[in-house]
Amino acid sequence: MEFVEVLIGLLAASVALAYAARHARMPSAVALVLGGMALAFVPNVPRVELDPHIALAFFLPPLLQVSAYRTDWAAFRSALRPILLLALGAVVFTAAAVAAVTKWLAPELPWAACVALGAIVAPPDAVAASAVLKTTRIPRRLVTILEGESLLNDASSLILYRAAIAATAAGSVSLGDAGSSFVLSALGGTAIGYAVGRLAIMATVALEDTLLEISAGVLAGFAGYFGAEAFGLSGVLAAVACGLVIGVRQHEVLSARTRVAATAVWDFIEFVLTSLVFILIGLQLRDVVGRLGAFGFGDLAGLALATSAALIASRFVWVYGTSGIPRALGFKRATLRPSHLAVISWAGMRGVVSLAAALALPVEFPGRDLIIFLAFCAILVTLVLQGTTLGWVIRRLGVVEAPAEPGVSPEARVRHEAALAALSTIENRLYNGRVLGLPDADMLRQYRQQRDNTEAMIAGHGLAAKRREARLQLELSAAHAARRAVLDRAGTIDGELLQSLEEEFDFDEGRLRRALGGEAHGG
Repeated sequence: MEFVEVLIGLLAASVALAYAARHARMPSAVALVLGGMALAFVPNVPRVELDPHIALAFFLPPLLQVSAYRTDWAAFRSALRPILLLALGAVVFTAAAVAAVTKWLAPELPWAACVALGAIVAPPDAVAASAVLKTTRIPRRLVTILEGESLLNDASSLILYRAAIAATAAGSVSLGDAGSSFVLSALGGTAIGYAVGRLAIMATVALEDTLLEISAGVLAGFAGYFGAEAFGLSGVLAAVACGLVIGVRQHEVLSARTRVAATAVWDFIEFVLTSLVFILIGLQLRDVVGRLGAFGFGDLAGLALATSAALIASRFVWVYGTSGIPRALGFKRATLRPSHLAVISWAGMRGVVSLAAALALPVEFPGRDLIIFLAFCAILVTLVLQGTTLGWVIRRLGVVEAPAEPGVSPEARVRHEAALAALSTIENRLYNGRVLGLPDADMLRQYRQQRDNTEAMIAGHGLAAKRREARLQLELSAAHAARRAVLDRAGTIDGELLQSLEEEFDFDEGRLRRALGGEAHGG
């Protein structure tokens, strides 16, 4: 019973903190972490222990899956080079830099422990990145790079982390074995996630029920994660691959009703899990500090500041140091401006993966409590310092979405094509004699017709009901044609524009199907 009360209390606190953050124009992640820290020292507040295995297995799969589900695949694929440079290269470079600084300042720690700390804090967090980027308006390519990096970097960091733990247990580790393990884990996890995503799509087609389809989609991410982990492969990449597969195919296999409902369900899941993650991070402070009584405050503060500074600085060094690689390889279009590089360098917030990985260290691991403390400080520093100032940096550097060029906007062209498709469908059905009565174009006449139809239906006139049904069916066919015309442009237009237009057609289809009295399935 106490667990339920604590959970409800944390959710209530999350709502209050998120509301306060919105009015304070502060990233909700920062408010939730600081609020959790404050709650940790409130008298009589129940002690909340964050089980690292539960944190990784319960929070990570759905949060990664929903991020991948919403990813614009065409944009992700076009930005794959900078994404991989960050998700692979930056993780290794950052881990090495943090390990070197830690070993220099704390020589009593073995190298493997220092590398483990570096791997723990190296990956920027997908949840933290999304929470902060939602409050900014930067060029879509930068959003794709940052979110794409946060989807993939957890896999590389966790593999490096496991190699460090294995090296501590065995006394040494082969670089060749570590490299082959990384490739096998990444490819195997991706393959399992792809297979689970395809099975989820097949199940969705067979279920034909909105609630069951959404449930199957949510469970798919967990299935991919646990399936990959059972074989010693990357569960992180399995959840990401599963989300990408379902996200790409959702336009074809999910009904309008399911897509609209799934958006609301995933928004709720994301809010609840994200809020709990960050507030639980703050609540760990009391226990983390309590286990470090043997260390002096000055020593701890100096080591925490030094490792956090190395964490932030190494990202700048890597991003700027590798910025010329695409141009050297002939990819001139992929080159980013210095101001864009600055934003990418500063957008390195850490979160739940870092804390969970630190807490998951074996009890006998050398320097475990110190590593947990340093990881917590890195999360706190990056969230508070970078999370609260990222918007200011973006505005200061002028890195905002470029205004549309004069002339006809892409949205207007897509809407025009959709309107032509809808009009063509209506004309074909009219000319083929499949409609009972011509539809009125004037809005006033339309509403008068609706009034007359409903009055006739009340009076029991079957012809009016048939005409109304035929009109609604005609509008439904037009909505299908308009939506198909927009989806045919997928990959050639902005992903957010595609999603926005599709949502409009989905709501319209749902309205028409409800008016027809049937399930809003199909489309």
